Amino acid sequence: MIRFLHTSDLHLGKPFGRFPEDVRGRLKQARVGVVGRLAAAARAGGAEAVLVAGDSFDAETPSPAVVRQTLNAMAVDAGLRWIVMPGNHDSLAASELWQMMARDAPRNVVLARTEEPVTLGAGAVVLPAPCTVRRPGRDLTEVLDAATPPGVVRIGLAHGAVMEFGTGTSEDGDPAIIPPDRAARSGLDYLALGDWHGQMQIGPRQWYAGTPETDSFKHGGAGAALMVTVAGPGALPVVEPVRTGVLDWVTLALDLQAGEDGAARLRAALPGVGARVDHLMALHLTGRMTLGARAELARAVADVAPDFLYLTTDWAGVATVHDTGDLDLIDRAGALREVADRLAAEADDPALSAEARAVAAAALSRLFGYATEEA
Repeated sequence: MIRFLHTSDLHLGKPFGRFPEDVRGRLKQARVGVVGRLAAAARAGGAEAVLVAGDSFDAETPSPAVVRQTLNAMAVDAGLRWIVMPGNHDSLAASELWQMMARDAPRNVVLARTEEPVTLGAGAVVLPAPCTVRRPGRDLTEVLDAATPPGVVRIGLAHGAVMEFGTGTSEDGDPAIIPPDRAARSGLDYLALGDWHGQMQIGPRQWYAGTPETDSFKHGGAGAALMVTVAGPGALPVVEPVRTGVLDWVTLALDLQAGEDGAARLRAALPGVGARVDHLMALHLTGRMTLGARAELARAVADVAPDFLYLTTDWAGVATVHDTGDLDLIDRAGALREVADRLAAEADDPALSAEARAVAAAALSRLFGYATEEA
């Protein structure tokens, strides 16, 4: 029996440039600690090795500090082996990076820079298919057909998109190149895949591990790795997800109807107060709301936002129900009422684009908020 932890797409050194500075700092901090959490998960599950299926680093030129600190974290438990393969973000074209890794790697870290099989335990071999360049444009997994001694567990290690999976493209939008039946074609007992940042099974013997620390709302949830056990050659692998992430990325969709208390719906759907500091929250709102209800919900969102590490709200799917009473609260006549009437008309005008209508509705909601605050 062989047991190992399968992970990929650590993307160490990721800058998170689209987030505010204080949020960036927390995201980077969570990512720095992921190597230690992977090691702890491996040891807790009785794994003898951690297989990294590419993209340990976010770019081909990570800082020397990021590289050294990563290797130091891997060296802490000298009895745990790490098999680290280049992905598309840290491909073999990054010659300086891999020279630095080779120079400084501790003895328990194996750099799978070639197609040469790596022995794993007494009865298993890992067959790597390292990324030569960022966009190889060909199926690098053909090398996984390589012959191995009889009676060993064959484990493939690859990085890229599987054909007919999802959109047919990689995480970065590149064309898919890996056959969906690669494990069967190459006689593999397990194929450890990297590139897709969410966990996904592709057939009985192929898995994407996903990133161990989630980095976008696209995949959501908390990062995880896969604990894989193979009883012997030909046996189906037993695969168990293991949480390794400390931050949760949550998308909350609320469909609201006119007359409904949207603020109450929001409060009921949110996680407990104590957990919010570790959450990044994306609110997607749809439905129909009066100006008053929309303003009340906007105040509720603003009230809870500081509880979260990050919170963003998409109002584009909310249609505003305009009535005379709401508009009268802005002004019964005069310049403000003229502006309100014009914005209400634009928000309901089917001749305008959805974006233009959304801008008008947001402006009218803000105007309503100002008017009612002053009142």
